[in-house]
Amino acid sequence: MATGIGGEPESSDSLRTFGAVVQALREHHRLTREELGALVGYSKHTIASIELGRRMPDPDFVEAAEEALGNTGALKKAFKHLERQPGLAAWFRQWADLEKQAISLFNYECRMIPGLLQTEAYARQLFADELPPLSDSQIEEQWIARSQRQALLRERPNTAFSFIIEEHVFRRCTSSVDVTREAIDHILEMGQLRNVEVQIMPLVQQSHAGLHGPISLLETPKHRWFAYSEGQQSGQFTSDQRTISVLQSRYARIRSQALTIEGSMSLLERIRGEL
Repeated sequence: MATGIGGEPESSDSLRTFGAVVQALREHHRLTREELGALVGYSKHTIASIELGRRMPDPDFVEAAEEALGNTGALKKAFKHLERQPGLAAWFRQWADLEKQAISLFNYECRMIPGLLQTEAYARQLFADELPPLSDSQIEEQWIARSQRQALLRERPNTAFSFIIEEHVFRRCTSSVDVTREAIDHILEMGQLRNVEVQIMPLVQQSHAGLHGPISLLETPKHRWFAYSEGQQSGQFTSDQRTISVLQSRYARIRSQALTIEGSMSLLERIRGEL
């Protein structure tokens, strides 16, 4: 998902600088990452990712961290100079920022394994198939950005992730049989996490509510819902509640039409054995 370049400059230097400021202020106040996390409402893993320059902080973090670290104004001023994460399409960045704070995230995908569940080999094949072709450095940026997003599955154990994937996505054997087996193994492993549910829509399905295409929905800590859908060279982000209501209804129907979680895991194991 969202494999465009977006045309923005490399952001690692500014992210690392911001992270160093956070770390310096935290250490000045003699706080551990866990203690700061408790004060600002983020996990110690998120604090570590921000301090190491691996994660783009959101405005809520900056606001809370300023208050917890002395109201110097340094974080707010530094935040204004942060450059966006490379490797994410410009149209996808708003959604990616919301992903980091979502308490519920739902994704129906009929074209490929969802980005949050992709293995490196699978993702790199998708990047290699891009047209016009990507350079090696662009592919590397894309994978780094995707792998950072995937950390959410483990870093946010209180976020409920639901994925519904079409069976034919695995039957296609993108890249190779070995890559597909690895991808299935990874999904089976992720499916063991308490906050992750994976369901498979069977190949033969007479009634299907997902024929309009992929659906992505998320809920924020303030219980606001947003939706996102992606096309060939653009993505549509919406906060319109009427549209979201329709998509929620469709997702609920798709969920009921897909195999159960247990049945889905069983099917994936069977597909793997048949490859």
